[in-house]
Amino acid sequence: MVCGRDFDSRGAVRGGRKKRGTEEPEDHALGRSRGGWGTKVHLVTDGRGLPLAAVVTPGQAHESKSFEESLDAVRIPHSGVGRPRRRPAALAADKGYSVRRIRQWLHRHKIEPVIPQRSNQVGRVGGHRGLDRAKYRRRNVVERCVNWLKECRRVATRFEKLAVNYLGMIDLAIIQRLLRVAVS
Repeated sequence: MVCGRDFDSRGAVRGGRKKRGTEEPEDHALGRSRGGWGTKVHLVTDGRGLPLAAVVTPGQAHESKSFEESLDAVRIPHSGVGRPRRRPAALAADKGYSVRRIRQWLHRHKIEPVIPQRSNQVGRVGGHRGLDRAKYRRRNVVERCVNWLKECRRVATRFEKLAVNYLGMIDLAIIQRLLRVAVS
């Protein structure tokens, strides 16, 4: 006999019916990492450090797993007719994103990768790819935006159980940041 329900150690039924319309992941974007339970926030910013999109994943998930999802969440508004722009001319990231799949994806989308190679990649066929150090130095605007986001108490402590609610708090913090820039 096959049953579609899970039981916990007491024999009680787990799982129940899910709410319709929620895009909530099973793990609520919570996962174990070195420091205990945690959530990773993957942030995409523009060249001035303004946040464009955010994606949350469990703490143990590698950065490269949510790369495409993070970039697909970007919508750059423009004045004019047509669809919004979604792709940058160049993309700067740290060594965690230096994997073949991401470099191929960037090449297919005609985006210049500004990603340093890991030490175990330098001696591979094709040699060391040149890194535009001036563009890579500008990556600090992303780190400053992440540090600003950590100052938002509600985001830093994650009081929300559901990932969609937590992402909503991140979006509110991003809106607050954009309004501050627009007003000043």
